[in-house]
Amino acid sequence: MKIPIGIVDDKSQNRLSLQEKINYSSALEVVMMATDGNDFLEQMKQLPAANHPLVVLMDIEMPEKNGIEAVRMGKQLYPELNFLMLTVFDDDDKIFEAIKAGATGYLLKDEKVPVIIECIQQIVEAGGAPMSPQIARKALNLLMKASLPEKGAGDGEIIDSELSSREMEVLKLTVEGYNYKVIAAKLYLSIHTVRKHTANIYSKLHITSKAQAIKIANKNRWI
Repeated sequence: MKIPIGIVDDKSQNRLSLQEKINYSSALEVVMMATDGNDFLEQMKQLPAANHPLVVLMDIEMPEKNGIEAVRMGKQLYPELNFLMLTVFDDDDKIFEAIKAGATGYLLKDEKVPVIIECIQQIVEAGGAPMSPQIARKALNLLMKASLPEKGAGDGEIIDSELSSREMEVLKLTVEGYNYKVIAAKLYLSIHTVRKHTANIYSKLHITSKAQAIKIANKNRWI
């Protein structure tokens, strides 16, 4: 079965171009397109649950209701939806607000379509939280700069993660912002093996997102 995709962008040229390129893939199919957050939420109400997209590519700056507001409301109404921000904005506030709103991943619009497709597959197949490398680095810096409460007795203990040395290598490269394909090339592994290691990492650390992985890796000084 093809992965059903939604596209929300106020520019028709962006929507149509992305739709054409995604539908050309044998793994994905665009099942809805919306012009802004309000249009997206209204269409979701009209669609039967069986026809909902599984991953929604969401722009940020749009009239009526912007992408961050749409994600915030969408996650409340449809918690099973995965929102992948696809935007030109790489400033800290937009990244932080999108993650807080419930975005699964954050990519810049200059990413090539094969990368976007691979990131969608990461979300669906491995519960990944893909980010463009520069976005991942900004997110890491935000966490590193964040003020943490003073440690008391028992605080800040290293999590007994039981990660293997290979899983630790995959985790470090993931935190640095590399996608599965690049990690596989760097470690001389197959993409399938990298996805398997990532699933094991998430399971052992009891997490579901890349942002959580970054936070744990930073707290325990694994990077």
